[in-house]
Amino acid sequence: MTRSNGNGKASRWHWGKRPPSGDESKLLEGPKLRREELFRSVRIFREFIRGFRQLHFIGPCVTVFGSARFDEDHRYYTLARQMGAALAQARLAVMTGGGPGIMEAANRGAKEAGGLSLGCNIELPEEQHPNAFLDKFVEFHYFFVRKVMLVKYSDAFVALPGGFGTLDEIFETAVLIQTRKIEEFPLILMGKDFWDPLFGFVRDRLLSEGTIGPEDLDLLKVTDSVDEAMDCILATLESHKRIPPRPHRVPTLSHCAPSLHEAS
Repeated sequence: MTRSNGNGKASRWHWGKRPPSGDESKLLEGPKLRREELFRSVRIFREFIRGFRQLHFIGPCVTVFGSARFDEDHRYYTLARQMGAALAQARLAVMTGGGPGIMEAANRGAKEAGGLSLGCNIELPEEQHPNAFLDKFVEFHYFFVRKVMLVKYSDAFVALPGGFGTLDEIFETAVLIQTRKIEEFPLILMGKDFWDPLFGFVRDRLLSEGTIGPEDLDLLKVTDSVDEAMDCILATLESHKRIPPRPHRVPTLSHCAPSLHEAS
């Protein structure tokens, strides 16, 4: 999202897009004095502990990703809002980056449905205002600590259309599933028309060149249906006894939305 920088020109940095300054950027600059590296390691450890304490009791949770650039009139905002409400109705906490756009929509849907609505973001040099539909907002100084927390305390990821940050979360999670660092973790992409060109590249280039295997196409589930997404998530959670089954229907793993392999 762009905004005016005061001289009439648009600035590209807005929610979650401004480059880091201070300690995290220094961490990535290369070797430092050993004393400095030790102090920074202690700070990283403390941030992990703080994250564990903040998120330990949230219960079953699904994280929703997507662009901050969609307003409430956009169809993807509406879809995210519906998804947030469905997750809350299933007694699942909804976690996002806490910002506008898709994040706000998912939090809004969860809040309106009476569920737990969470925001989890990175500290930025400029003050950023969380959206108005959060029960709890947790900020992290280090990007990689936040990534660990999102995977550790989420039972599934739902990704709607977004930019580099959304793609990063999708493919990093896919790698964790592919390498069996995490197992039976639903990774659902909503907005089929948006994702189809990307999946065409994955099928026609990555698979054809042998850089991934046919089974890797099953890592991602693609759907435009909130019901299909919920069936996939609840089937996995109920198989692990994370939540009681829904009274009207008990979904099975066969209810998952079509994978990329099936969609082809």
